[in-house]
Amino acid sequence: MTLALPIYLDYNATTPVDPRVFEAMSPYFTRVFGNAASRTHAFGREAEAAVLHARNQVAGLLNAEQDERHGAREIIWTSGATEANNLAIKGVADACREKGRHLITQTTEHKAVLDPCKRLAEQGWDVTVLPVDRAGRVSARQVADAIRADTVLVSIMYANNEVGTVQPIREIGAICKERGVIFHTDATQAIGKLPIDVQADGIDLLSLSAHKLYGPKGVGALYVRKKNPRVRLTPLFDGGAHERGFRSGTLNVPGIVGLGLACELAAHELVNERLRLSALRDRLQSSLTHRVGPVVVNGDERNRLPHVANLSFPGLDGTSLLNTLDDVAVSSGSACTSASLAASHVLMAMGLGDDLAHTAIRFSLGRFTTLEEIDYVVQKFAAVVPRLRNEHGADCGTCEPRSDLRTVS
Repeated sequence: MTLALPIYLDYNATTPVDPRVFEAMSPYFTRVFGNAASRTHAFGREAEAAVLHARNQVAGLLNAEQDERHGAREIIWTSGATEANNLAIKGVADACREKGRHLITQTTEHKAVLDPCKRLAEQGWDVTVLPVDRAGRVSARQVADAIRADTVLVSIMYANNEVGTVQPIREIGAICKERGVIFHTDATQAIGKLPIDVQADGIDLLSLSAHKLYGPKGVGALYVRKKNPRVRLTPLFDGGAHERGFRSGTLNVPGIVGLGLACELAAHELVNERLRLSALRDRLQSSLTHRVGPVVVNGDERNRLPHVANLSFPGLDGTSLLNTLDDVAVSSGSACTSASLAASHVLMAMGLGDDLAHTAIRFSLGRFTTLEEIDYVVQKFAAVVPRLRNEHGADCGTCEPRSDLRTVS
């Protein structure tokens, strides 16, 4: 069998749409094209039925409340996880501002959480940003110690998008429940890879995006707890009172159908896929360590997503390595900012330092990754890395990460 090139190992950035999902979506672009809010005719009612079914499919993956007649009303459709995060954070802040004006998050969050918190800080909110340890984790004790009488929200991501570190969500959820504080988690990377239970985990708000679990781009969801407690949100925009008034706008029926089936497939395949991907990931990591060492593993190897390996290659620049890999798609730990390369805020927060942070490569495997692809990538790196180390020509350049939020220990 001929190996198809290039090889894609950047599933944390986005995933291809599963052919089964694509097939399920297809009729809703052409034949079943009705507006799900148009209940007076068959076209609208058929679209509405598909949306209600999709709500239950998403809820089933999260162990949220389902309703065969009305659909899972705790699932609110959005354009993706960024909108869901903004709705959760800004919506709670505005709805609960009379109780207090204090929020808690942590340093390695995605910008879709850090930037809304920064915006609230500019508007007078007090935002506590907890530091992480070398493995990229916060502790439940840190969260407990940071909660105050005026704390209205804790937002801690389920698993990190760069290094795969999984946070102690259940312990944090229990503390928030005990202290009467709403708990939000950005589960974008964990959804479909880890078993998530909003009841057992004590999660009140959860953000997810379809394109991270083999669904289409441009659609996501926010889980909003309906009772114990009933979470109140102020909508980000108005115009029709759709989605229980939380998110107005005509629903993206094909995208919602795709997200629903993507969640159902993930639920069915989670256990086997988790085992398969972790085995491939471990083979990749151990083979690279053996063939091109030294290699430094970034993140928590005991509490990590099964498909992610973030590795630093001392003695070379990650961007130079990426530029050499014309047939392997992976991500660097650096990002280009204003014509200079800035080290990842996640890696810097973990205390790696510029030298290791600038040599980091993120490998993220997925549903269509094969053993042959892993072995090819190892061979490719074994051929390229020693040569680049010998050349050792590129100075990546550094800059300090910027933040207007307060970091506490």
